[in-house]
Amino acid sequence: MIFKGFLRSRGVRQLLRDRWAVVSLAIIGAYLALALILLFGGLITKTATFARVGPDTLVGFFEEPTVEQRLHYNEFYLDKLTTAAESRNSETALRDLEFNGRHPVLTDADAVLERTEPLWEVHDELVELHESDAFDAARDGPRLAALEAEVEGLYTPAEGFLRRLATVLGTDRQGRSILLRATYSIKVAVQIGLVSALISVLLGASLGGAAAFFGGWVDHAIVWLYSTFSAIPYIVLLMVLAAMFLGSQFEGTLVPVYVAFCLTFWIGPCRVIRGEVLKLRELEYVQAATAVGFGRGRILLKHILPNTTHLMFINFSLLFIGAIKAEVILSFLNLGVKNEPSWGVMIQQARQEVISGFFWQIGAATVFMLVLVLAFNVLSDALQDAFDPKHVG
Repeated sequence: MIFKGFLRSRGVRQLLRDRWAVVSLAIIGAYLALALILLFGGLITKTATFARVGPDTLVGFFEEPTVEQRLHYNEFYLDKLTTAAESRNSETALRDLEFNGRHPVLTDADAVLERTEPLWEVHDELVELHESDAFDAARDGPRLAALEAEVEGLYTPAEGFLRRLATVLGTDRQGRSILLRATYSIKVAVQIGLVSALISVLLGASLGGAAAFFGGWVDHAIVWLYSTFSAIPYIVLLMVLAAMFLGSQFEGTLVPVYVAFCLTFWIGPCRVIRGEVLKLRELEYVQAATAVGFGRGRILLKHILPNTTHLMFINFSLLFIGAIKAEVILSFLNLGVKNEPSWGVMIQQARQEVISGFFWQIGAATVFMLVLVLAFNVLSDALQDAFDPKHVG
């Protein structure tokens, strides 16, 4: 009944009338649904995000690779195939050779070497022409295209929807799929955002409400606590808290990130809720509850804190995106997420790629994060307009 009443409230109706808020809710819902599928459905496994799917720094779908890049990609596939064929146990090596579900068509070493030898000759000739600036697109372009087709035919085609999409956004310096890593990072971002924001809001609301309602030494202690935490530079505090777990059993998990965020993010909600409760405790319905004989704890939990839910919603939305952006900072400093992909890890690993002019990894991570953060920013403004009494017209 309470939930039905909430859905029929004026605030919810006003929120649903905001077109951009509805679009933002749909985007956030899609991210959350994908995170749940990744978490429980195993759509993309962590192992898949670390598997090599092709040559390093493979460009994405709309960028035309340069001649140098095309030669590099051909050399990669030829070299892997030749190395496997020349190994001691060539049949096993050829059978185990796999890139994104693609396997060598031939498993006989002699047949492979016989097939690749003329291709190496063409490749070396084209490389020599390119390095001497004698490569002519009209004359040598068709030869390069024919070489690419021959090399492509040495491997079976990728099967399955995900495998066909794996190289749509290219690969990183280790030949790993950027799309799979960026998509898998949604799960990490949603986990960090939900846990950090939920715990921080609940902790901040509880402490802020208690400080304002009980006053006295409780108020002084809580105000001193958040004032002390606020005096420490935010990034420095996050770094210190995250570094505390280095060398512990929790290193490499998300626990250090949760602790670092929850111990810093509660300050904002605490201040806001404290200010709101200072006003609410003087209202007539609170005085009436006190006169009836209700306990102070019951009044706080049943009558005061429920009337600050609009502030909790807004702070939750703000802290959710704050946690995602803070994770990027910590991971960039190598103090955040470890042993699995995240948008922060991708941006940190893309530094050398950016120097060489390859922007696909940092671009994919930024766009994936931008869409989610922008949706939450729009939703935060809409929540404030719909639920904050100050904005009620």
